[in-house]
Amino acid sequence: MHHSPLRLRAIAIAAASSFAGLAAPAHADELSQLKAQVDTLLKRVADIEKQPANVVTGGATKGSFKLPGSDTSVTIGGYVKLDAIFSDKSAGVGSTGDQELEAGSIPVGPAAGANERNQVKLHARQSRLFFKTATPSRFGEVGTYLEFDLFGAAGNESVSKSHGLRVRHAYGTLGGLLAGQTWTTFSDPATYPETLDFGGPVGTIFGRQAQVRWTQKFASGQWSVALENPESVVSLTDGTAFRADDDRFPDLAGNVHFDTAFGKYSVAGLARQVRVDSASAPASRSDKWGGGIGFNGVVPVGAKDDTRFSVYYGNALGRYTVGFFGDGVLDTAGRVQLANQWTAMAAYRHFWRENLRSTFALSALKSRNPAGTAGSVNRSAESAHLNLIWSPVPQTNVGLEYIVARRQIENGQSGRLNRLQASVQYLF
Repeated sequence: MHHSPLRLRAIAIAAASSFAGLAAPAHADELSQLKAQVDTLLKRVADIEKQPANVVTGGATKGSFKLPGSDTSVTIGGYVKLDAIFSDKSAGVGSTGDQELEAGSIPVGPAAGANERNQVKLHARQSRLFFKTATPSRFGEVGTYLEFDLFGAAGNESVSKSHGLRVRHAYGTLGGLLAGQTWTTFSDPATYPETLDFGGPVGTIFGRQAQVRWTQKFASGQWSVALENPESVVSLTDGTAFRADDDRFPDLAGNVHFDTAFGKYSVAGLARQVRVDSASAPASRSDKWGGGIGFNGVVPVGAKDDTRFSVYYGNALGRYTVGFFGDGVLDTAGRVQLANQWTAMAAYRHFWRENLRSTFALSALKSRNPAGTAGSVNRSAESAHLNLIWSPVPQTNVGLEYIVARRQIENGQSGRLNRLQASVQYLF
């Protein structure tokens, strides 16, 4: 039987009084008065226990809290981040390429970006807010996670810069079942290097989308398989992108994670249908199945340093390369053709001191496009990131990063971007 601390104290007083009565004689009136006091105390404790506890208490996980009358632990967190970016040329025409590295926005050709050189941008759009809950149930913990940043609709830069909220993650979990929007199962976010640049290295597999995923643990890791939202974007014969929106099957993605004494590794796989079924321009009905496979890892070096890498190959990586590649190419007969594509990334993080660290990351991706592909379609890109990040206190990061990136299109034209970025980040 469970007793409150107050009730236990009252019982202890009563027991001590009885023991005292056995140890030495006491007057009957004194015993009656003591018994009356104990009865009054017990009644007051019972009245207190009947009242609701209208207080916020600590939750079951670190940094969480529980609302009155609730078994749900709630965690709120995020950060505020300012990015100041200097680019030797503009890479943001019709995109956010001046605020994060987007390889597909790097201007190409002899006079690439000549009219917009030495551009400066300051923004706080990477700032982030999340809400996390955990509720016990007879089937295990029910978890939810909501996360937003400010890369939604762009605000008016001349006045308010009132950028809109954008959903990053919105999912729930119960045991091994996850449903909602989060990282694609084809990726391994644990291998993403620490960069100030929000876009990150060009050669990473990246995506957040709606899905239903099952995860099963085993002795040295876990495996996951998911049905994820499909989307086909193909290049037309003139090089423009055509969003088909005629998908009939979800993307099938899976991975297996291994935890070893020599690091953490994962193997990922993807199968998807690239489909066009349109009566408009272009009039076409065609589809092809494709897929990809990847290998990722985080290898510890010494006490705190680590090396991270990822390598992917397939004929339908497409939009999973942050949209740099299309999912397919429509030939002159209106049929979908797929391209063999690969990506690679390697990074090393070194701690100079406990609160001072650097990351050096190299990455690349390339496509072998089918014959007849328009000259403006992306063929390859490379990038390098080098930074220095200082944390004067655990909740603050101050850093400086140099970025160089190059893009090449099918006709052989290329362009190069040099960028210097300074950032200040406050976590809560």
